[in-house]
Amino acid sequence: MAIEQVSTELLRGFSPLDGLKRDNLAALARKVQIREMSPGQLLFKEGDTEKRTLYVVSGILELVDQAKVVGTVEGGSELARNPVAPVYPRRVTARARDRVQFISIDSDLLDVMLTWDQTGTYEVSELAGKSDQGNEDWMTMLLQTKAFHKIPPANIQAIFMRMQQINYRTGDVILKQGAEGDYFYVLIRGSALVTRETPLSKEGIKLAEIKVGDTFGEEALISDAKRNATVTMQSDGAVMRLGKDDFKKLLNEPMLDWVTMSEGEEIIRGGGQWLDVRLPSEFENQHLDSSINIPLYFIRLKINTLDHSKKYIVCCDTGRRSSAGAYILSERGYQAYVLRGGINHERS
Repeated sequence: MAIEQVSTELLRGFSPLDGLKRDNLAALARKVQIREMSPGQLLFKEGDTEKRTLYVVSGILELVDQAKVVGTVEGGSELARNPVAPVYPRRVTARARDRVQFISIDSDLLDVMLTWDQTGTYEVSELAGKSDQGNEDWMTMLLQTKAFHKIPPANIQAIFMRMQQINYRTGDVILKQGAEGDYFYVLIRGSALVTRETPLSKEGIKLAEIKVGDTFGEEALISDAKRNATVTMQSDGAVMRLGKDDFKKLLNEPMLDWVTMSEGEEIIRGGGQWLDVRLPSEFENQHLDSSINIPLYFIRLKINTLDHSKKYIVCCDTGRRSSAGAYILSERGYQAYVLRGGINHERS
């Protein structure tokens, strides 16, 4: 499929996108592309449940039910102003009659933006004006994460308004391993490196690289523990930071889903996976059957080895470290739950 960038003028021709404020619509436009289909290609099949809001830009899309064409959507028509077959699961199959151009938007993202736009006092551009970056890309990155879809719009507005910008030079240490956790961070300019000092490596082993839009510092805030790694700027840049109390109240609490042992076992029977975030020595001494072990400080490095289609029940001995691990997974689009009280509590 060919892809090209979309304009705000084009988006304004669709409903309910025409209800978005100017700068919020511009932020959405940067994340959407015009896609192209050849005659006979399917946009979706009957029964499809993928949450995408779809609009026909040009060409004719046929709506098919049991091999019979029951309707068409032609680009530029009044009907094309509205999403194509918006009910889930899809009740028809959509097939291109000729060359069709369309746009696809994550339905949850659109719902968050519409709700926030209509309930908040501030536009994205006004909030982003708190930074000298001059654009809201880091904010729209956060809004696009699945985890942010769980957060009430009023919380999101408060989060952005309470953040403070801090500028750094190349080589500056943003947070130091062993220090107390006091802030949650979003990198808005530059790049940074996450390292962890070990008995065998005083200089620190590399755990991850941080780029614009990435977040860090949450583990220590959630688990009330010391910083488990050092973050150093690799270039001149800046972060937005949120205080510990605001982070816990506005961001952490609504993001975590807790389950009991019996609820977790039900998820496992349905194809889920226990994910133990304790140290390897703790895991070897005691762990739940069929669980896998990724220590909390390795989560960012190993997260790409996990399966986005699988549900993970994150566990540790008390629930403290696992809540930090589940937050990181949720923030990156994984289906994650926290075992309430931990494995020690549940087995006592």
